[in-house]
Amino acid sequence: MPPYIAGLFRAITVAMAGLLPAAAAADDAAVMPTEGPVLVADVIDAETLRLADGRVLRLAGIVVPMPAAGADGRYAEAASRSLALLVQDRPVVFAFGARRMDRHGRFLAQVWRAGENGAEDAWLQAALLADGFARVATTPDNLLLVNDMLRVEDGARRARRGLWGDTAYRVRTPEDAGAVLDSFQIVEGRVLAVAIRRRAGYLNFGADYRTDFTLSLSREALRLMRQANVDPMALQGSRVRARGWLRSFNGPLIEITHPEQIEVLQ
Repeated sequence: MPPYIAGLFRAITVAMAGLLPAAAAADDAAVMPTEGPVLVADVIDAETLRLADGRVLRLAGIVVPMPAAGADGRYAEAASRSLALLVQDRPVVFAFGARRMDRHGRFLAQVWRAGENGAEDAWLQAALLADGFARVATTPDNLLLVNDMLRVEDGARRARRGLWGDTAYRVRTPEDAGAVLDSFQIVEGRVLAVAIRRRAGYLNFGADYRTDFTLSLSREALRLMRQANVDPMALQGSRVRARGWLRSFNGPLIEITHPEQIEVLQ
């Protein structure tokens, strides 16, 4: 696999959807590694490394389909092999977001293979996204490099690399979202109606909110949108792409906890 240099990705220009809001995330160009270099002792799986100092490092901001979620687990296996080729017994450097550790005790970071003099070389998240092995999956407290990651994912999707060439992982429509409940999905469609309440908001994609696909906006998501001067009401009539865990509540629903889960397409 060729190296994916972080600086190169920051220079890529791709015709892609606009983030909502465009300036919500941290300044991607300013993100630099703050930890390491530390040797990688083992590639545990497609998203997780064990370092020589005993720490377990989870690649933040992405999700790789694991064997239980895919038809045959080939993307997770291919991603694990790619990571091993990149960093097994090699040093890495990394940067933490606002949340440094998950509930399993794994450190959450953006990770680069260390090159000469300990400088960042191959950006691991970008490598997996570019080959179509992973999708962007951020949380409100871990948004480092979300703009860059979405651009890389968009390029792989347009080229139909990896899982993007597999219908099982296609971008869903509001009409077929109900067929893939209880899984991480990306759904594209036009917002037909917006309802804002004191504690929540709803973006409805069909005439009957009790059965059609909906995006629910948590109280925190509404606060973050206001903070970024984004008016959810202005999304009515817009075509958007949303990502998150798809569940059933008055029809298929994705809960939006932070604005970076939504991209405005037109």
